Amino acid sequence: MTTPILQFGTSRFLQAHADLFVSEAMEAGKALGPITVVQTSGDPARAGRIGALSAPEGFPVIIRGLEEGQPVERALRVRSVVRALSTASDWTEVRRVFVEEARVVISNTGDKGYALVEGDSVDGVPRSFPMKLLALLHARFRGGGMPLTILPCELISRNGEVLRHLIVDLASRHVPDATFVSWLSVRVIWGNTLVDRIVSEPIEPAGAIAEPYAIWAIERQAGLTLPCEHPCIRLVDDLTPYERLKLHILNLGHTVLADRWLTDCRPDGECVKDILADAAIRSELEVIYREEVVPGFRRHGLGAEAEAYVATTLERFLNPYLDHRLCDIAGNHTEKIVRRIIGFKDWCPDVAMPKLSAIAAR
Repeated sequence: MTTPILQFGTSRFLQAHADLFVSEAMEAGKALGPITVVQTSGDPARAGRIGALSAPEGFPVIIRGLEEGQPVERALRVRSVVRALSTASDWTEVRRVFVEEARVVISNTGDKGYALVEGDSVDGVPRSFPMKLLALLHARFRGGGMPLTILPCELISRNGEVLRHLIVDLASRHVPDATFVSWLSVRVIWGNTLVDRIVSEPIEPAGAIAEPYAIWAIERQAGLTLPCEHPCIRLVDDLTPYERLKLHILNLGHTVLADRWLTDCRPDGECVKDILADAAIRSELEVIYREEVVPGFRRHGLGAEAEAYVATTLERFLNPYLDHRLCDIAGNHTEKIVRRIIGFKDWCPDVAMPKLSAIAAR
């Protein structure tokens, strides 16, 4: 079966996000077609996932959480993945699918997915994801150079532009062909995207448990091809408001709670829903949102959007089925304060933020 969607990454996030969206769209006749999933890490611990992802019966995704204050639980089957490969053992087939079948490429390769490996090259099977992608793009170029849309889902601002700059730079050094470098910028569409869904638990060997909330915002540009039509996919003119809402409301709220958890030396296993059961802490977070965060967004003409997103965020935080541990959120705490809190203060310098300023000062 031809697969016009090629996905790099086997994470439980993609299983409950892009794979689920395409599966539901296929049932409605609104998808390009099915997916080939490619494992890029070669991690033997995940080898069992490869076969399970493409099983004919599909894999389970369970949606649990709150919608408009009411608990919901839905058990779904994802049947969009029909082929699963590994770059470690199936490189020739990966290259064939990339050259002959793919119209849209999706990636979610983790926090260090764009990291390079010293001494890597396009010969054989490259070791890093960027060099693998470069080798595959060069093969597609030599195979006729059909247009392609790449939709990275890594949590990097302007991820499409970042990936394009990286690949073009690598191409100029490793594949010195001016026509190929031009093709990368003209015939390959590098989409900027923002993804958001908390996927709390895996289901082995494939599947996931996720919250109801989900969004995949994709910035509009000429020539861009979407993998499917779905209510959770939004084609937008500018990703900036979506990035700001997520970073300075959802992520900022997580960092405020993590700071309180660290400062008060609270229990190791405490989760977001647990700390918000403390009325004083919940009230403090709500005050920060109401008196410091929303006014900041209002200065940029996004007051109504911020109020709605705060309400959605608090509902997500209170999800009784989600075990989102504060010890995980507190990782790289200082760096997160800089991006989420100090970055917000810099964006809104004329808005008083005493509580956020106190956290930043610590």
